[in-house]
Formats: sequence, C-alpha cells, structure tokens
Amino acid sequence: MEPSHPRSGLPVVLVTGVDDAAMAAATIGLQWDLPHAVVVSHRIDVEAQRLHRTVSDVSGLLEEEAVDLEHACVSCAIREDIVPTLRRLAGLERWSAVVARLPLSAEASQVCRVLEGEPRPDLRIAAVVAALDGATLAETLTGGLLLAEVGRHCAREDRRGLAEAACGLVEYADVVTVHEDADAAAVDLVRALARPDCIVLPEGAGLDARRVVAGLHAHHATEAWVAETRTAPLPPLPSPTVWRLDLRSDRPFHPERLHAGLSTLGGGPHRSRGCFWLPSRPGQVCAWDGAGGQVSIGTVGRWAQRTPRTRLVVTGLCATVPAAERERIVTAFLLALATEAELRDPPAAWHTRGDGFEPWLGMTAA
Repeated sequence: MEPSHPRSGLPVVLVTGVDDAAMAAATIGLQWDLPHAVVVSHRIDVEAQRLHRTVSDVSGLLEEEAVDLEHACVSCAIREDIVPTLRRLAGLERWSAVVARLPLSAEASQVCRVLEGEPRPDLRIAAVVAALDGATLAETLTGGLLLAEVGRHCAREDRRGLAEAACGLVEYADVVTVHEDADAAAVDLVRALARPDCIVLPEGAGLDARRVVAGLHAHHATEAWVAETRTAPLPPLPSPTVWRLDLRSDRPFHPERLHAGLSTLGGGPHRSRGCFWLPSRPGQVCAWDGAGGQVSIGTVGRWAQRTPRTRLVVTGLCATVPAAERERIVTAFLLALATEAELRDPPAAWHTRGDGFEPWLGMTAA
C-alpha cells in the first residue's frame, strides 16, 4: 500500500530492532543496494550516558562523534541529535536517501511522530524496517527476559521486556526482515502482529531497496494500527500455527477482579495489547501493553466524546499456549468485567476509596 499523502523531501529509511547482527545485516543490505545513500547509525551507551553517532557512505566513514546526554534515553537522543542530524544531512544535498539505524530497541514511532508533528519539505519517512534474528525469533517475541538482562535497554530506568519491545517494533514496521533461518510458525506470528500490508521477509527473501525508498510508510494507517483504542476488525490469521483472541466489551473491568485476573490475562508466552476502562475512573483511557508474561498499563488520554470500551487482543503460538490456557484467558476476561447489576448499583468503594491502580494510573478521578 502506498502512502495516501506522499510528501516531498529526502527519503529516510529507519532501521529498528533488538539484535545488533540483524540490524547490521539490514543496514548493510540497504547501503549496498543504495550506493547514493548516506547511512547514519546511533548507539546509546547506557552506563556512560553517551550517544555514539557515525555517518558513512560508499566513500567510507564521514563522521564519528560521541555526545553526552543529560539523560541517556531515546527521547533525549531523538530530540538532541537524531532528528537534527537527519535534517543537517538533508541540507547538504549530497545523497539520494538516508538509511538511519536507530539505537537498539528504540522505537521508530518517536522519530516518525517528531517529523510528522513538525512537517518540513526537507525529509520524509519512506519506510520503517524492523530487523529480527531468526534463530531466537519465537523467544524474542514471547519470552520473559527484560531488555536490561540482555544489555539491550535504552536507559538505566528502561524496564521494558524484550518481547514487549520487539512486538512493538514489528507492529510499527512497514517491512520486517528476519536474519538467519527461523521457525515457520514464528514467522507467521510476525505476520499476525504486523500491519496487514507490512512486507515480511524471511531469510532468503530479498529486500527491494528501490521500493522501500519510493515510499511504503503511511503514517496515519500505521498510527491507527498501533493505537491502544483501535476499532477496526482484525485480518485473518496467516496460518493455524498462530492463535488470536479479540476480547471486547462495552463494560469496564471491575477493579478488584481485574487485579485478581492480571496473572491469567497478562501472564504466559503471548502478546496482548489494547485498552480498558474502570468505573472508578470513567474518564480515563487505560492502555494495556503486554508480552512474554509482563504487562504495562497506563493512561493515554481521556474518552471525551468517545464511548468508553474494553478491548484486548491476545496473540500467540499454538505450540506454546494450549487451547485450555486460551480458554482460561477468555474466562478471566469475562470474570473481570463489571456486571450489569454492578453498573446499575455501583459499590460505594468505587468512589470512596482508591481502586488499587494508583501506582500505574494515578489518583482516581472522574
């Protein structure tokens, strides 16, 4: 699918991932096929709180610099160096494209949103590429390791799970490349998580660099796919090796029963994301972001004129999550919902004391 509103400017291809070798392979492949492109690579040294940048083209290394950051996080890096560097290189008018390799586990969405929010004619996002390691693909997408445990975090306070980060990169990508051989079921899981028009390239499938530079990224379609409050129906699953639950209700979760069901809903080797609401805080849009047995919840605005709703999409591999466990997830979801009787005659506790979610959602307020 071509972008609905293509913009002029130097095309930028963003390379993301959670594995150095896979990202390097994708970057080198693009550089080889785009001899008139410039390559910008950023790496964050978390312990030293330093951002390392290199710039190169077919003539060799052009720049190498280390930048001290007040806070070694991706948001700071994007604001202070990555986007300004892309704009500086575009202003030189020496290259036909930019291949930007982002820091390990960094989200391309941050760069895309900055450039979309500050539209200028110098740059356009042509494509977002997520590069993954095939040998560890299933474990990367569903395992329980933290990024910090494997040295792939972006900041000292980065407590994201490896699976949470990897799934998020896949969901935002226009192209997913799998480096080295991968289990076919794991590749199908990638297809189930990715946007329906995303190009998924298993090992051996070539990346058409010219097509990528011509433009694959449609910002609004991508944002709609990754939105916590997405409403669109989901596409068919790519194969019977992958399962999915699309759990929906107009009713909120009962705070206490949601607490009780968290381990069942969010635990286990699968991906889950979506939105929910609580009767103790009816105005807040609550986001759910889980993978590999870990769940992050937070607020992403207010329902305003929208009707509050609860929707969790849970996806996994049939080989690792048996049918009985999937049924337990469905049961936990239904049990966690407030009943019609409770909504007609709300328990006083919903409005007279906290709901237990203050550490994640803030104080209760209508």
